Amino acid sequence: MAGYESDDEELTLSSTTLAALQEFYVERQSREEEFATLKARVEALSAAASAEGQKLSMEAFGEDWNKSQFWYSEETARFLANKLLEGATEDMTIAVVSAPSVFVAMRNMLNEAPPEQPRPKLILLEHDNRFAIFPEFVYYDYAQPLKLPGTCDRFVVDPPFLNHDCQTKTALTVGWLARPPTTTTTTTEKQTQQRRLILCTGERMRTLVLRLYKSFGLRTTDYEPAHARGLSNEFYCYANFDGGWGWRQEDGE
Repeated sequence: MAGYESDDEELTLSSTTLAALQEFYVERQSREEEFATLKARVEALSAAASAEGQKLSMEAFGEDWNKSQFWYSEETARFLANKLLEGATEDMTIAVVSAPSVFVAMRNMLNEAPPEQPRPKLILLEHDNRFAIFPEFVYYDYAQPLKLPGTCDRFVVDPPFLNHDCQTKTALTVGWLARPPTTTTTTTEKQTQQRRLILCTGERMRTLVLRLYKSFGLRTTDYEPAHARGLSNEFYCYANFDGGWGWRQEDGE
């Protein structure tokens, strides 16, 4: 019929659209090659954990701000990782929840450590499937907080969103996975064996998280986490053990 284009007429894209598509395909191919290389490096490090000078970097993982991804600075990531590795034993499991930069730092630190240092089991609970290149990766959706197996002794947690729903469901995950506390007789044993928890999130979540993690004895530290590319929200670090930091004055406690 007149006025209608033929079904057989070829669709023609504008030069601008073609250029954008070409750029997309080139970028995707580059990213795939980059991750293939990274995967090979991860496998090599797993086979030879004592290899010198081979550090993984978060630079290979671009932040997606739409997914609320903000990587910590190298200094902060290693600082937090060290607090959980300190005194950890071979039979412990450390869970890294939505904080892949801390996980990478922890992995690097274990690879750098002398052979006699105990190596606890690590698991990375993360929504971003790019991190599935790591054997410790466990897909995690905070909307399904209890669909996770096993128990863990120590946690570092950074809920991706600053809202009641995300914070509450992430707390359910920690409570679900946490190994029941043990009774110890000395201060040293208590520091080593207790369920260590570090939580980093926005200052405005303070009242909520202190209530959600009351059974863990969570308090507000004076340590200020730093992000590699900065962050406009004021960020607090909470913990339930003495990590050498001071404690902020906590209203209502």
